[in-house]
Amino acid sequence: LLFLSLAFTSTLGAQVGPRIVERPDNGVVVRMAGTVHPLVGLATQIGRAPGNLPMERMLLHLQSSAEQRAALAQLLADQQDLGSPRYHAWLTPEQFGEQFGPAQQDLDAVTGWLQSHGFQVTEVAAGRRAIEFSGTARQVEAAFHTQINRYEWNGKQHIANTTEISIPVALAPVIAGIASLHDFGARPLHHVLPSPVAPQTDFTGGVHGLSPYDFAAIYNVAHLWTAGYDGAGQSIAIVGETNIKLSDVTGFRAQFGLPVNNPTVIVNGKDPGILSGEEIEADLDVEWSGAVAKGASIKFVTSASTNTSDGVTLSAQYIVQHNTAPVMSLSYGLCEAQMGSGNQFYSSLWQQAAAEGIAVFVAAGDR
Repeated sequence: LLFLSLAFTSTLGAQVGPRIVERPDNGVVVRMAGTVHPLVGLATQIGRAPGNLPMERMLLHLQSSAEQRAALAQLLADQQDLGSPRYHAWLTPEQFGEQFGPAQQDLDAVTGWLQSHGFQVTEVAAGRRAIEFSGTARQVEAAFHTQINRYEWNGKQHIANTTEISIPVALAPVIAGIASLHDFGARPLHHVLPSPVAPQTDFTGGVHGLSPYDFAAIYNVAHLWTAGYDGAGQSIAIVGETNIKLSDVTGFRAQFGLPVNNPTVIVNGKDPGILSGEEIEADLDVEWSGAVAKGASIKFVTSASTNTSDGVTLSAQYIVQHNTAPVMSLSYGLCEAQMGSGNQFYSSLWQQAAAEGIAVFVAAGDR
C-alpha cells in the first residue's frame, strides 16, 4: 500500500509545476501552477474573505534538489533490497532533513521572507520539507499574489484562494508550493446503520455482526495470536481530526474480551474536541486497529482543522515528523483529482515516511 500510494500520488503531483511571469510592478515571480483547488471553478463565489480572517497552521511545502531526489530514490530502493547494506537502515526525521532537505541558509531565507510579510513561523519540520506558519487572509494575499474568497459548495461555505499562488523567483528552487490554502478537507467515509443493533441482538433480516475474533478466524490469524504474535511491542499511529471518548474504546475491548490496553491520545496543537459525525470514524480506527493487533500500542494523533489546513494533513505531518510509530493508518477519504497541490505534498510526506521505515496504510473501499 505504501509504495502504490507513492507511485500514484507522485504521478498526480507531477501536474503541479512553476512558471515564471512578469508582474506590473516589474518584479519577477514564479507562479505555481495547479495551486487552485479544483472545486473553486465549480463552487458559487460569495465574495472576498475578510482581511483579518485567521489563516492558521499553513504548511509551506519545500523541495529537494534534483540530486537529492535521485539519491532519495536510490535509498528507498536500497532499504527494500535484501542484498543492500542499507536494507532496513531507517532514518530519523532529522537525518532525513540533513540528507534530503534544503540547506540551512535556504531555510533561513524562506523563513525570513515569511516573517517579512508578517507571518508567524511556528515550526520548520524536522525533515525540512515543510514550514508551518500562520497569518491573516490579507497577509496571504500580499505574500502569494492571490485573493482569498468565500465559496458555497454542497450547501456549505468554504474559503479558498481564487488564483494560483506566486513566490519570488529567488525562492523557487526551494519552495514547491503550499499543502492547501482552503478548507475543502478530507471526510470520513463510514456508513451508519439506520437502526443500530446491540451486541446481544439476534441478527436477523440480513444484518451481520463482526467481532475481533471473527476477523481473526476469517483472515486466519487466530493461530498467530495463540503463538504470541498479537502486536505486543509494536505501535500504530492513527490519523484523526476529532477527539474521542476513551470510555468508548474501553467498552469496546471489554465487550469482546480483549485485554485492557488504552490508546494514547496525542493532541497536536489546539484540541478539536468531539466532532459530530467524525468521532465514529476515529472510534472505528482506534478500536479496530487495537482489535486486530490487540497487544499493540495505539497512538491516536488528532489535530484541529483550520481555515487553510485539514486536521488530517496536520496529524499525518506530525506522525512522520515525530516518527510516532512504525505503522500509520489514515482512513479519511478524498479523491486525488480534488487534492490539487496536496498530492505533491503527500507524495513528499510518504517518501519521508518510507525512508523512516513507517508503513503507511490508506484505506480504500472500506464502506
